[in-house]
Amino acid sequence: MDSILESLYHGNLHPDENIIPNDPQYSILRKRTSDIIEVWKDRLSAEEFDELEALLDLYGQTHGMELAASFKYGFRLGAGIMVEVLTGEEGLASRLSGAGDIAQS
Repeated sequence: MDSILESLYHGNLHPDENIIPNDPQYSILRKRTSDIIEVWKDRLSAEEFDELEALLDLYGQTHGMELAASFKYGFRLGAGIMVEVLTGEEGLASRLSGAGDIAQS
């Protein structure tokens, strides 16, 4: 089994592919979403449904960007907290976390 650093080096670390919410509502909401999309597919013309899918794709892209920004922020904040804990120097967590990155990313 590779270390985390070896996995990172070899490109085998994909946290976005391994995150599945364990909230019981998650699978229920995914099923409802899928069912509603099928209803719209039957209700709309093929062209209109293609437009809806394009909109959903755009939403998915922006949501993915928001998730990536949240991941970066959380990772930096966690690392900053660890540095502050290990060094005893206060204020490092807020400087290292890149507090403005979420609004800018």
